[in-house]
Amino acid sequence: MSILGEVTVAVSVVLGSTQVPIRQVLKMGRGAMIPLDCGTDDPSELHVNGIAVAHGRILLAGERMSFEVTAMLGQAS
Repeated sequence: MSILGEVTVAVSVVLGSTQVPIRQVLKMGRGAMIPLDCGTDDPSELHVNGIAVAHGRILLAGERMSFEVTAMLGQAS
């Protein structure tokens, strides 16, 4: 295994966003639903260490969820 195989990175998928007052967040309990500003077919973003690196879509297969990369984002010059 290469030395890079031991490097840890934070990976997240951003499905959408919303603005919620803190008082509402504090009232939320387990299972609370938060509406997002996107639809089920809207593209999502893949972030690595807090930086958007790709666009893609969420795929569902039974109870499994995955992310399909549809476009890599270029670097800003």
